[in-house]
Amino acid sequence: MIDAWRGILYPARLPQFHWLLPPAEAAELVEWFWIPEWNIEPGRTSRQHVVAYPALNIVVDAGGVELTGASTRASHRDLTGRGWAVGALLKPSAVAALIEDPSALRDRSTRFDARDLHSAVAQAMDEGGAVGREHAVTAFSAWLLERVGEIGPVARQANEMSALLMADSAITRAEEAAARLSMSVRTLQRLAHRYVGLPPAALIRRRRLQEAAQCVREHPGTDLSTIAAELGYADHAHLTNDFLTVLGIAPSAYRAS
Repeated sequence: MIDAWRGILYPARLPQFHWLLPPAEAAELVEWFWIPEWNIEPGRTSRQHVVAYPALNIVVDAGGVELTGASTRASHRDLTGRGWAVGALLKPSAVAALIEDPSALRDRSTRFDARDLHSAVAQAMDEGGAVGREHAVTAFSAWLLERVGEIGPVARQANEMSALLMADSAITRAEEAAARLSMSVRTLQRLAHRYVGLPPAALIRRRRLQEAAQCVREHPGTDLSTIAAELGYADHAHLTNDFLTVLGIAPSAYRAS
């Protein structure tokens, strides 16, 4: 299973945050549910930085429902006042039932018309505490199961593709993933485009950058050249360029921060 903390750039800055696994019947649709709850002092802002997983999320908050596409860059969200959100990190198999072309949502989000989902989740969150969160996940899962319906073999292939590209550090090229999945590179590319909205190489790059950021953050005594070599970067300069391109900060500066 992929690591839920891997995409969080500054974990210590998080508000109250919970990850909940989906019920067994929705396990083919959702990787996990994420639920932040916050109460920020008046006049203050809490900025949360992430290098998100290359997947779609559907997010319910007090204002409505939003569908967020796969991202190719780091992003942030500014939290103010008091609030909550319930997000589902979707597996590829759920995507086709929600949007025809996920690449159209790359690096952006859109409001999603799902009033019944919003009503059910908001009602659950009003209960408060762990019980409210659990009921929100149950309601969210039931909505997705009804919306998506039966999962077909191609959708399951897409799930397998995503799991391999995002969890197996030994995979560094699309050709390696295609061989492991016993399919052509072209088939792999079509799956990624239809069910994620990004090419396979972008999924691999995102996993590697997440792993690099996590290593830099959690192992301050490890030389950056060693991290680069262990994660398949050509050299320290290649790692630095990837950090600068996506995060806008060098790995050494990120470590210091």
